[in-house]
Amino acid sequence: MTIYNFGAGPAVLPREVLLEAQAELLDFRGCGMSIMEISHRGSLFQNLYEEIESDFRMLLSIPSTYRVLFMQGGATAQFAIVPINLLRGKRQADYVVTGEWGQKAVSEAARFCTVRYAADMQPSGFDDVPDVIETDPSSAYLHYTSNETIRGIEFKAIPEAQGLPLVCDMSSNILSRPVDITRFGLVYAGAQKNIGPSGLTLVVVREDLMGEVLPQQSRLFDYRQVASQKSMLNTPPTFAIYMAGLVFRWLKRQGGLVAMQCLNERKAKKLYDYIDSSSLYVCRVKARARSCMNVAFYLRDELLNSRFLSDAEKAGLMQLRGHKLAGGMRASIYNAMPEEGVDALVAFMTEFERLNG
Repeated sequence: MTIYNFGAGPAVLPREVLLEAQAELLDFRGCGMSIMEISHRGSLFQNLYEEIESDFRMLLSIPSTYRVLFMQGGATAQFAIVPINLLRGKRQADYVVTGEWGQKAVSEAARFCTVRYAADMQPSGFDDVPDVIETDPSSAYLHYTSNETIRGIEFKAIPEAQGLPLVCDMSSNILSRPVDITRFGLVYAGAQKNIGPSGLTLVVVREDLMGEVLPQQSRLFDYRQVASQKSMLNTPPTFAIYMAGLVFRWLKRQGGLVAMQCLNERKAKKLYDYIDSSSLYVCRVKARARSCMNVAFYLRDELLNSRFLSDAEKAGLMQLRGHKLAGGMRASIYNAMPEEGVDALVAFMTEFERLNG
């Protein structure tokens, strides 16, 4: 039986990538050692690092005026590290909140500055993206979350920052489609959804925004210091970086981000179209804001939830339980989820509805 992993993160990795890692786990490029055993200071890893950064830059068309940082601590650490670096003498930052991760970013930023809500979708129950975002020119930057994993809310277009540096938590939809990096001052993303295993965070930051950290902060939180040492102020997560590199190479073989966008939109459409046609399932997110990465849905009869999850696991469809804050079900269909997995889920849901609807 084929197993399909719909977990939100740590999430499914491409099978080809796992097989590549398995094949060279004990002997990386003929050195007789595992990638986990070699020094990050040695030429073997340094050369690998340069290859990986180059591939990442190519996939996202990152200009030379931006630095790429490989950091630790996940997106949660960046909730604090962003204001530490980007306030630059200002006392206020603007935030757009479309879900729980945006709220968490606000909570951390509020430790360092006054947070002003440029838009807040909580009153509507986090079911849409805002029509209007109102910024304050005295703010240091505008922050938003491009894809909220818990309820499946995604911005389909990049918001207008109205002159402020635009900052984006892109953890759960980075590399799922092309984006114009030049529209952003800073992008950050935890790796464990579309990039690789947990433990690595990618940061893309415009050079002119670095170098004015809040006083008495660790050098590890200073983007300029991290950049000056090529992300090696301390020992980086070498295995996670290596795995990210394999994923970047896999993405290139798939045809890059344009090809991934076509595939991701097709997968999501199949699932949403079935849900919308069903009398048993419902999606509570407005159509224009529905995520291509995390499809959150509910059974109209929630007494069937346990049976649905149990039967799904017997069919090889794993980790479909929704987040505890939202309930219901959630199918995360990141880049590495093959279209066959979505087809299998739709077929299962159809049969489950026939038997229980």
